[in-house]
Amino acid sequence: MFGLDFEQLAFVVLTTFSLASLAYFCVFDQIEQQKKSDDRLKSVKLAATDSLSKSGARDKQAEAVKRRKSVQDTLNDIDQRQKLRDKNIKSPPLKMLLQQAGLKVTVRRFYIYSGIVGIVLVFLRVFFGAPLYLAPGFFLIGALGLPRAFVYYMRRRRVAAFLHEFPNSIDVIVRAIRSGLPLNDGIRLIAQEAREPVRTEFRRIVDMQQVGVSIPEAAMRMSEFMPCPEASFFGIVIQIQSQAGGNLSEALGNLSRVLRDRKKMKAKVQALSMEAKASAYIIGALPFVVAGLVYITSPGYISLLFTTDKGNLIMMCAAVWMSIGILVMRKMINFKF
Repeated sequence: MFGLDFEQLAFVVLTTFSLASLAYFCVFDQIEQQKKSDDRLKSVKLAATDSLSKSGARDKQAEAVKRRKSVQDTLNDIDQRQKLRDKNIKSPPLKMLLQQAGLKVTVRRFYIYSGIVGIVLVFLRVFFGAPLYLAPGFFLIGALGLPRAFVYYMRRRRVAAFLHEFPNSIDVIVRAIRSGLPLNDGIRLIAQEAREPVRTEFRRIVDMQQVGVSIPEAAMRMSEFMPCPEASFFGIVIQIQSQAGGNLSEALGNLSRVLRDRKKMKAKVQALSMEAKASAYIIGALPFVVAGLVYITSPGYISLLFTTDKGNLIMMCAAVWMSIGILVMRKMINFKF
């Protein structure tokens, strides 16, 4: 009985093991296929993810290249326009020169005034005993030299007043933009509330905008009427922001800080070069001071320079050499920014 039970138990165990083995081999194939399917699905998903990430990276790179090319094209266009404007700034026509100086005088009236100044200067020199053959030279000096020198003086004075007020105006525009106002409203605010000549220049931008000119183009034209690098910087910032985008308030804030730093650097250089300028002023004024003192103490001794032909020739040669020396000293002590 025990032997029979053992044989039956062994048969049951072997049968169970055989059936389990058969089931395992049958199911193992399916498990292996399912695992391979899962691996293939995972690889496909990973490939799709890599493809999407690579496509996104390519799109971002293409967008960056496109934006960089747009900025480069904008800068090249601005550079070409700036070269043309620099040419007009260095040697502007008389009409633009009068506008830059802030003089409301027509070209025709300027020529009339220049002729009057030349005639008056000739009359004064002849009245004080100058030879008649020097009259054409005095006329040219009075008609071409003195009026244009006055225009250039007014131009420099107007540019200095503009640079003094310009950073404050940019700060007002920055605060207006940060408070939610558009750029054109900030420019109109400066055109109404700022000091001269900043108010006139921004009013010109508003007037150009009303006749159809865009704000970036009108800002770029500011340097034509205000010949200074700071006006060009303002136009370039507005032009780049309009075409390439970006934070305009931050760009204008950086521009304001740069303009203030340039002003501080200019004042520092002027302070450091003041000794050389004082020496140049003393050396340049010394011949005139000595001649005046000699004329006061011994008028007959120095009057030969004014009453004789040789004296007039000596005076002309001395004036030429003095002019060359003054120009050389001015070039040595003049620092441009």
